Amino acid sequence: MDQHADDLLVGRDEELARLLRAVDPGSADRVLLVVGEAGLGKSALLDRAARRVAADGARVLRAEGSASEERLAFAALHRLLRPVRAEVAGLPERQRAALRKAFGEGPGTGEGEGAPDLMLVGLAVLTLLSTLGERDPVVVILDDAHWFDRSSLDALAFAAARLADEPVTLLLGTCDGGHLPGFGRRTRTLSLTPLDATAAERLLELRPVPPTGRTRARVLDEAGGNPLALIELARAVAVAAAAPGAIGAGPLPLPPGDRVEQLFAARLQGLPAATGRALLLLAAMDGVDAAICAPGALPDAEDDVWAPAERAGLVRRVDGPQVRFRHPLARSGVYHGAPADVRRAAHRTLADALRHEPDRRSWHLAAACTGPDAVVSAELELTADRARRRGGHAAAAAALERAAQLAPDREDGARLLIEAAATAVLTGDLPWVEELTAGARARTDDASLLSSAAVSAGRLAVLTARHSVVFPRLANAAAEVTARHPASALDLLGSAAVVRFYSGEDAHRIRVQQILRSLPARDVPLWSRVWVQTVTDPFEGRAELIDVLKKLESQTSGHPQRLVAFGIMSWLLDETPRAVRAFDEALDRWAAQGSLPEGLGGAIAWAYVERGRWDQAREACARIAAVGSAAGLDHAVACAAAVDAVVLAFQGATAAARARARDALDLIDPLESRSVAVYARRALGAAAAAEGAYEAAYDQLRAVFGPDGTPVHYHASYPVLADLAAVAVRSGRREEAGAIVERAARTLGENASPRLRALMSRAQGLLALAEDAEPHFRAALADPDHTYWPFERAQTRLDFAEWLRRRRRIAEARPLLTEALETFRRLGAHPWAERARTEARAAGLGAPHTAADVPASDALAELTPQQRQIVRLAARGLTNREIGERLFLSPRTVGSHLYRSFPKLGITARAQLRDLVESAGA
Repeated sequence: MDQHADDLLVGRDEELARLLRAVDPGSADRVLLVVGEAGLGKSALLDRAARRVAADGARVLRAEGSASEERLAFAALHRLLRPVRAEVAGLPERQRAALRKAFGEGPGTGEGEGAPDLMLVGLAVLTLLSTLGERDPVVVILDDAHWFDRSSLDALAFAAARLADEPVTLLLGTCDGGHLPGFGRRTRTLSLTPLDATAAERLLELRPVPPTGRTRARVLDEAGGNPLALIELARAVAVAAAAPGAIGAGPLPLPPGDRVEQLFAARLQGLPAATGRALLLLAAMDGVDAAICAPGALPDAEDDVWAPAERAGLVRRVDGPQVRFRHPLARSGVYHGAPADVRRAAHRTLADALRHEPDRRSWHLAAACTGPDAVVSAELELTADRARRRGGHAAAAAALERAAQLAPDREDGARLLIEAAATAVLTGDLPWVEELTAGARARTDDASLLSSAAVSAGRLAVLTARHSVVFPRLANAAAEVTARHPASALDLLGSAAVVRFYSGEDAHRIRVQQILRSLPARDVPLWSRVWVQTVTDPFEGRAELIDVLKKLESQTSGHPQRLVAFGIMSWLLDETPRAVRAFDEALDRWAAQGSLPEGLGGAIAWAYVERGRWDQAREACARIAAVGSAAGLDHAVACAAAVDAVVLAFQGATAAARARARDALDLIDPLESRSVAVYARRALGAAAAAEGAYEAAYDQLRAVFGPDGTPVHYHASYPVLADLAAVAVRSGRREEAGAIVERAARTLGENASPRLRALMSRAQGLLALAEDAEPHFRAALADPDHTYWPFERAQTRLDFAEWLRRRRRIAEARPLLTEALETFRRLGAHPWAERARTEARAAGLGAPHTAADVPASDALAELTPQQRQIVRLAARGLTNREIGERLFLSPRTVGSHLYRSFPKLGITARAQLRDLVESAGA
């Protein structure tokens, strides 16, 4: 580090101490964001931290953001991992292949190939960092992270969220106010503020020629506590000493960044012409392209051309022959200080030097254009296509946007902007999508193209905007194009139906059905009609919808997107086994490749919950949350958190369930997103019931119905009826709950699914007078298909067995208790298993009492939910790496969980897991 960088640390003792605490191996701060405006010393602090940890034996990986690479998919990640390419070769094959595809290397990057699975790319980064950490602690420093390309940030954010058990620290430097996708509100932040007066005075005293008097006061005032501004203004004063009053007569104060940029640009004056040309080339490429440019594009650092720039404080030598600007503002000052025609010439020079790098070349060609250019526009389209195949949706959309700007034909430009909008949907950036669609509307009146633009914006708006705002926008757009473009109207109506599901608003149902009826029957494809009807109201005409669904099933084979849509509709209609089969086939055929969670994607997790496949449900939640978090889609993350919370509550992890439910409620407005709010209340109610806090449980579950007993959500509220009745009986609220159950039974009538009829029968049995309960319990257990919902059926068996035992019908109660206990053990529903064991002992079934006889299911209950997942997968013979890929964890984290689990399970070897899990029925 040079003296200039050291000076930027003056007055930063407290911030430096915080940063050094973060990189200490024992620190809990695995990720720290260093935030501040340009010139406050972020890079100097990160440099000092890097030097300290390297001296202590840590492995340091570092990458700096580059404005010139912001539009190149995975460019920053590629540079970060370049020093550890040998270790990349040791990754599991699927992860290694995902990285190769992301970097555009090797097979799998040609036409027709899908984009890499972004979850696997993130997992590859996590596994690599974890592997490096097995030898020495690892510190990853990402400076100017606001200039990282979006794909790299997504992968790094994925890894960062899973570093808790790793000897890896991630430090990021970013501009004040800069939002980093994936690094949310909970990321620990070190905010740099301007220096106080004492520190600013001390920094000036360290200058070779400290300013004095009125000039000193002017420097302090103009710099505003910005260290870099203080240093550069003091330098300017010293240089201008021969011209007294120059500083005092200067322009009005500017923001520190603008002021310092001007100071750097002023240093170009008097430099040799060759040095100026070399600096402009370096500024146009930002130093990043220098390592791959054709020889001769830039002079070697040893050439005399760089010496004047070094003396002027504009550049520094790095890595032997390479040079870099001392500060991003130096680069900006040099670049913007040059005339426009000279800048364009520099970009043409670089484009010639980068013929073997077509993506970089296309952007330099675009920067050299003075107007529309069909050839360059076409080159950018090819760049966008390559970025898309590598999963770089933000890079692809940016290239298409620039291609549209350069397209000579307005209609062609509109087409490119609409394609850019559809691609930008996958970034989660709604303002950008809307800006692109607005640009398309300004270029064309082609109704077909404009409908496509509306569909793109609508698809993302469903997942990002407030439902009360986005629904009328979607519905009105659909109504406007029903006559001219019914296919587009249906697409918009399909998105509006999803909003109706999230919001639960009945007015939304009415509006969707009105528009659907206005479409000519011949123009409404069966798939689209059934989707809109099922999502909007799965009860009205349920029998007819199921008949149509059975006909559509034959059209799903080999089509993952159709399989998912079919599964969602099946789930909504309580055809859970059919839904699970569809989801299983879809997931076997189609690994999610970085796209957004589809509307109602949480249905996948819910179907697995209902079917008793809770580990898979939690895996689905993890994927939805990871993709949604990376894209900034709070609603998708909230939905995943709510479903996850329900499973945790069922498993007895009540503290974790409450935390996840609170996460969900914090991310949404309960009045806007009624579906998520109901799911979260259901989790909170189940957690309270698991602890025996029945009054608290009743309050939570009662909240999923309105004051008059109407469901808060037309689909999510009804499955809660039986659990509401169970806690109502134990909290003295029998009458109120009974009125709600009876109202639901009247409302649903014959449209209730067999599953809901079984749940309502259970509720009626719980709430009935003693002599009237038995028919309801028997009705709840009468349908053999109810075994498809094992947890719900086991709860009914337990309730009925308790009722029978209290009437001394022990022989009838015992088989019900045995079956219920077996199901609860298999599912890991520990609170309910404990209740069933207590009831079994009372029925004389001889449930174990001594510690030596405690079943393996009780031992598993001592584990966290994640540890139980890992133990079950390990018992099936999966390696730590294979488990990590399933659960998006590093092998080290998997091993750490197993290490902590063995003592709790009373075992000493992995080979014992299979017998233990089998004996637990898990």
